[in-house]
Amino acid sequence: MTTKDMFANLGSIIASLMFAWAMFQQYFPYQLRKNIEKYSQRLLRFVYPYIQIRFNELSGERFFSRSEAYIAIQTYLSTRSSTQAKRLKADIARNGQTLALSMDDHEEVEDEFEGVKLWWASGKDISKSPSYSNPEEKRYYKLTFHKQHRELILGSYLNHVLKEGKAIEVRNRQRKLYTNSASKWSHVVLNHPAKFQTLAMEQEKKKEIMDDLIAFSKAEEFYERVGRAWKRGYLLYGPPGTGKSTMIAAMANLLGYDLYDLELTSVKNNTDLRKLLMEVPNKSIIVIEDIDCSIDLTGQRKGKKTEKDEAEEQKDPKQKPEKEEKATEASQVTLSGLLNFIDGLWSACGGERLIVFTTNYVEKLDPALIRSGRMDKHIELSYCRFEAFKVLARNYLQIESHPLFDRIRELLEEANLSPADVAEHLMPKTASGDPKLSLESLIKGLEKAKEEARLKAEEEARLKAEEEAKKIEQPPKEQDKVEAEEEAKKIEQPAKEQDKVVTAED
Repeated sequence: MTTKDMFANLGSIIASLMFAWAMFQQYFPYQLRKNIEKYSQRLLRFVYPYIQIRFNELSGERFFSRSEAYIAIQTYLSTRSSTQAKRLKADIARNGQTLALSMDDHEEVEDEFEGVKLWWASGKDISKSPSYSNPEEKRYYKLTFHKQHRELILGSYLNHVLKEGKAIEVRNRQRKLYTNSASKWSHVVLNHPAKFQTLAMEQEKKKEIMDDLIAFSKAEEFYERVGRAWKRGYLLYGPPGTGKSTMIAAMANLLGYDLYDLELTSVKNNTDLRKLLMEVPNKSIIVIEDIDCSIDLTGQRKGKKTEKDEAEEQKDPKQKPEKEEKATEASQVTLSGLLNFIDGLWSACGGERLIVFTTNYVEKLDPALIRSGRMDKHIELSYCRFEAFKVLARNYLQIESHPLFDRIRELLEEANLSPADVAEHLMPKTASGDPKLSLESLIKGLEKAKEEARLKAEEEARLKAEEEAKKIEQPPKEQDKVEAEEEAKKIEQPAKEQDKVVTAED
């Protein structure tokens, strides 16, 4: 039989099968066809050794929302699709800066997990809804694997796919900066360029903080094993201009977290505070800047009414005194309410969150607020020293060394300038950007700061000496005289009582 005859016979066989299937569909009852299909599938299970799982794109009661599992799988398969699939779909990623690739409909890619091979296929169902003229497309991913690997795939592998897909999405997403107005969050895009590599800080200290952050982000199993909420508190303290806000932005860029800048003064009470913090998702940094200046966290905000206030209130009860009105409008957030979310029962609602406080005066904070377990890591950001200066010189002037560096090193040990002040001196002074001019400007600034510090120390010493002299020359106060007379009376009193006793005996 020739090849031509073989194709002719094959064509006639296919045509006969199609004719038989059409007759079957037309003349056999629906129930009979369903039973035949059901039992044929059961028969096929004994022969076909593979299992298939379908993940639909749309979920929900009316299929109006996209499935989180579908989105995670799509993100996970994006790298494999770009290397294996022959037909791809491209779209703008969520960050608006890159292209996101995914495999086109009816494409298939292969994956491997712990030595087991499996296959992902994309597909879509097209159905014409009776209420709409346009056909409805329902996309899905289908996973195929051998039945002997059922436990591995349904357990470890699918968890790995979902976790990895969400992690990739977090890394690729556009980070946002949120702020609160009353009990609602609003956001803008976070495009802060801060990185740990450009922070003006000693290398060892910088590496210690980075290692701590990365270890925290990968410690989900550890926190679950020891029975602690997956959160960590950071206290950043130091003089103004030392880079506390810049470090927070660097933390967000390192971990890929969103920032939630919490303004406590605009929160009415503890209930609204709890509502706000409950809306913060995982992989977030909650920031309270200048916490010592935000609100009075002692809960004692309402002062006692004076007699004048009470008289005014009795004259016209409808008009409240101005002080009481302001106290009513002020935030009623208490230290207890804040601590309850940081370290209380509510702290376990959510995970993988950093809580960062900043302050210029750490000694003003309540010890209960900054103890271990609440603020786990205390980071002091101090004045600029030579190691930090070299980072700034590399960033601003693109130089690693200069003859003026030795003089700057000496002055930085004797004068206190914040990294922000040093950076201002290193800004280009001419269009040519000669680094010598910037370094000379910094030297003058350091010499001026050194002289001001000397004069201030002399003035403080003079005032202290004057106060000591006044204490020596100052006569006893009337109160001191009264106290001395009372003490003398107490000494004389027992003697008089003794004389009375002796007289009575005589």
